[in-house]
Amino acid sequence: MLKSLTVWNFALLEHVEITFGAGLNILTGETGAGKSILIDALGAVLGHRVTADAIRTGCDWLRVEAVFTLDGQTALETFLQEQAIDTSEGTLIVTRQVARAGRNNVLVNGSHVTLATLKQIGTYLVDIHGQNQNLALLKEASQYDLLDRENSSIAQALADYRAQYALWNERKESLEKRQMDAREYAQRLDMLRWQDQEIEDAKLEAGEDDRLEEEIRKLSHAEKISDSVREAYRLMDSDTRDGLGVLSALSAIQKDLEDISRYDTALANAQKIVEDATVTLQEAASEIRDYGEDMDFSPQKLDELQSRMDVIYKLRKKYGATIEDVLAHQKKVQQELADIENYDEDIGKLQREIAEAETELRARGERLSKLRMQGAAILTEEIGAQLSALGMPHAVFSIEVTPEEAFGPRGMDRVLMSFSANPGEAPKPLAKVASGGELSRIALAIKAVSASRDQSVPSMVFDEIDTGIGGRTAQMVAERIALVAKYKQVLCITHLPQIACMADVHLYIAKHASEGHTLTEVHRLTDAQEINEIARMASGSDVSAASLDNAREMVAHARQKKLAL
Repeated sequence: MLKSLTVWNFALLEHVEITFGAGLNILTGETGAGKSILIDALGAVLGHRVTADAIRTGCDWLRVEAVFTLDGQTALETFLQEQAIDTSEGTLIVTRQVARAGRNNVLVNGSHVTLATLKQIGTYLVDIHGQNQNLALLKEASQYDLLDRENSSIAQALADYRAQYALWNERKESLEKRQMDAREYAQRLDMLRWQDQEIEDAKLEAGEDDRLEEEIRKLSHAEKISDSVREAYRLMDSDTRDGLGVLSALSAIQKDLEDISRYDTALANAQKIVEDATVTLQEAASEIRDYGEDMDFSPQKLDELQSRMDVIYKLRKKYGATIEDVLAHQKKVQQELADIENYDEDIGKLQREIAEAETELRARGERLSKLRMQGAAILTEEIGAQLSALGMPHAVFSIEVTPEEAFGPRGMDRVLMSFSANPGEAPKPLAKVASGGELSRIALAIKAVSASRDQSVPSMVFDEIDTGIGGRTAQMVAERIALVAKYKQVLCITHLPQIACMADVHLYIAKHASEGHTLTEVHRLTDAQEINEIARMASGSDVSAASLDNAREMVAHARQKKLAL
């Protein structure tokens, strides 16, 4: 519910702060005083379009702040929490500022949000209903929504149908994709089979490329390795003209240390180290000798290895940086081959799944149609009764639900509102026969019927919905608005005393000039001031004692009517 609205520098509104109440909030004032500007300001915090032209002359910015309560608005609280907006206080404070340079700044409970997010929040808060909004009744989507919100059973049936419709569509799209892919399968099959065979023929082993590269490197330097082996072994184990080999020298050192140890044990540790070194170097010499004897420096083997590496290089260049990458690519190719070769089986499975989904979808669609027909009959009767009470006793209003074979996102029906204002005329689609005034009354009749069970927005605005009516019809319109206000907070701009006297809160909007500027102010009227205002609305500026008595009588009668509703 809207608790308060504060406006700065919005058109004629320099600084206005308004507190609203539950029930029916009536806004009255002379023509041009700024009543509709106030509704435009409210629209600003609901995400409606606001341009720099709305900024008050001589100012650089405008600002609008609205405070709402969140009692019982579970869906809105869930949405706000998804946007990381704090709702712990049970209050929603929305502030929007527009600079003349065109910049928008929007805060919701202190958090910055985008204008798109503000528009979404606004759909949960207030429904502004005026002459232009009545045109929404003519849209097919609005007519479906009216019926589908008639009771929770229809809403649940629609949700069930849409879930199945999404599944059915998903499976159909999968089938279409498979069938389109089939056109490319023949050519792709040849390529995949060739790739798989090419890799298979190579008989690759993981790590094989590293081993081959190491062996090729060794064989390519065979002569240098051989020379180095011979030289190393010669130095280790052979005596030459230039001196003793390493092992011969160590043997001599070992003998000298043995001789010393007979007379002095001080070099016993050194003797042990030399003995160990001799054993270790003897083992090394044996390994060097055996390595030299086992070496195979066949040029033919080198050619074979290089040929094998050429095969591996070619595969790595095409399918991956390593043999492991090439083998992984082969697995992917084999999986795709299996998928393609199972094409007929997959197509058949999808077709069976589509048939099953369609059977269930049709059952859900038929159930939705049945519930819609029942709901349409109830709504037709109730809205017709409201139209009769609004001064249209001969009007015929109907909601027709026509089942269709085709599946659509809204079901298997066509929903159409028909209307006839005069006896003897067959009802025709609403868009073809209803005038602006008739649309207003139809809209009000619908609101009167749906307000008690419509769990959407808690606040509604009627912006001069009474245009072009008077007398007994005005009284009937007033009673319907008061009926809606039993279930919703209603803000209603009106020029009719019959509606104004139904107010739970009466706000008077006045315009005056001050120091060369025009200002609009808003005052909450006392009981006495309300009587004066209703008398002015009924009789003009010359308020007499008789007109005041008439105003008191209207207010008293209105209170009795509200109690009886």
